[in-house]
Order: sequence, then structure tokens, then C-alpha cells
Amino acid sequence: MDVTELTNVYAYPPTDRWLRANMVTSLDGAASYEGKVSHLGSEADQQVLSLLRGLSDVVIVGANTVRVEGYGPMPPRDSWRDIRRGRPPAPPLAIVSARLDLDFDAPVFADAYVRPILITCASAPEERRKRAEQRAEVLVCGDLIADIGEALDALAERGLTRQLSEGGPRLLAEIAAAGRLDELCLTLSPRIVAGTGPRIVNGPLIEDLPMSLGNVFEEDGFLFMRYLRTEADKA
Repeated sequence: MDVTELTNVYAYPPTDRWLRANMVTSLDGAASYEGKVSHLGSEADQQVLSLLRGLSDVVIVGANTVRVEGYGPMPPRDSWRDIRRGRPPAPPLAIVSARLDLDFDAPVFADAYVRPILITCASAPEERRKRAEQRAEVLVCGDLIADIGEALDALAERGLTRQLSEGGPRLLAEIAAAGRLDELCLTLSPRIVAGTGPRIVNGPLIEDLPMSLGNVFEEDGFLFMRYLRTEADKA
């Protein structure tokens, strides 16, 4: 893939703030295979993922995805040097977790290049919150559950306005239900996997969210699509 062309395609629009989600699905609609999203991807998919991370101010992900996919630290990459000029060399990882059921000695915290952000709620166990504060900046958003709308506002207030969500499906459902999804970058993997894997959005019903196709390209049988929330729906 041509890096310059991809950078132009995926550049954030000149707005005050923008949230894009990046997800992958099989031909039959599964958002994971044998429990992991990474099993559906490819080298090209990883290239796009890296670029989207480099373009963003913050990468937002649910705690279960961190655990299942084995997230590690996100150090700067040479390919990010130009696209991150004037910003920190790497974006922070913002992890959404109501119970803070995470291993704070894992590399994603202990070896983080940029101090992670933990988004939680007031009902989170106090002992876990104190432990979390040793490894990350903790944002309390909501009472019984983490309020994703409040969390996204809090991130934007810190200057983290170019936001990237990597899921999982439950977090994406909450973002869509809150009316915060501006863009969906969707990779269609050329595989049929069957099974009981969730769809890319897995949560309560929401009103129809119209989106229009912005870009599409193919490599090695994988389709890379970029959908934008329609202006009529934004209004």
C-alpha cells in the first residue's frame, strides 16, 4: 500500500473533534474468530491500523479487548514521525473499565511510552482505583457504569480531539448509542468463520445511523472501507 495515499485518505477532517472507529469483520459478519479479532486480520490490515493510531490523539478501547487481544505498550513508530509533528511521538491508550479488572503490572501499563488513561465510574472498587492511579490517569465518568459520552468530552477537553476507537463491539455500541460515531473504518476479511462471534456492534438497539461510503480499496482479497456519518443525521 502507498503510505502517502493512505495518509491522505485517512487524514482527520478539519473539525473541532472527530471520532472514528476501526473494526474488522468476516464475510459472514463475525467480529472475531476463535475469540480474537487479530485472527481475522492481515499484514495490510495491520498497516492501516498502525496509520490510524499514528494519526489519532488518543486510542480508545474496552478493557475486555485489552485482556483478550493481549494489548501491549504502543511506542512511537518511525512511520509516525511526519504525521505526529507538533504532537507527542505516540498517542495514549484510553481503556474503558467499570470494575478496573486489569493487570496493572502488565506491559500495557508497566512499559507504556505514554501514561495510559483509565476511564471508569464512581462505583469502581476503591482499592482497584488507587492501584490504577499508580499506573494511569484515572477519569471517573458516570456512577454505576462508565458514561462514554462524558468520557469522550473529558478526553476532548484535554486536547485529545482526534479520537480512534478500536472496540470491542460493546464499546462501539455505546459510542453509537451516544451519537458520537463520526466515521467507521471497516475491514472485510475474505473468510467465512461461522460460530457465535459477535457483530462489530453488540449492544442495545439504537436508532438507525445512516452512513455514506467515503472510500474503498482492496488488497489480497481484503476490502478496506471508510464510512462517514451523513450530514443529514448530524443535523
